[in-house]
Amino acid sequence: MESIILTEKNFSKLKELVKQYNEKKIIFYSNDDDLNRKVMEKLPIKVLLIPLDERKDFMKQRNSGFNEVLAKIAKKEGIKIGIDLDEIICSQNKERILSRLKQNINLCKRNKLFMEFFSIKEKRNLILLKSLGLVLGMPTWMTKNLELN
Repeated sequence: MESIILTEKNFSKLKELVKQYNEKKIIFYSNDDDLNRKVMEKLPIKVLLIPLDERKDFMKQRNSGFNEVLAKIAKKEGIKIGIDLDEIICSQNKERILSRLKQNINLCKRNKLFMEFFSIKEKRNLILLKSLGLVLGMPTWMTKNLELN
């Protein structure tokens, strides 16, 4: 199935784009937490791709852009959570990104959500990605169904 990444910030335009690409696998990529929640609740997307690099952390915890409320919505709607490998590799703040990613993995593990890796620049080995997932704390039921797009 062919996939398309949508990054529109206006909800009404995004709604039209989703109708236009309804036969493709829709991946939504945004920094706006409120828009992420609205899109997850109202539009038929397959994957939510959350950028981890440009966020400002809270005083006592990391701001990973994903929380318990979004996890419950994703479980109800059958939405996977995406991991951008290019962002991890090209970033200057690898420690921060990896700790935010671990936080997201723990939320997905608690709520029985599936995750998916994305690498646009170059093709990656799926076995190495599964082992990366295991090192970051993914359970085996999640790594068994990992995909690479």
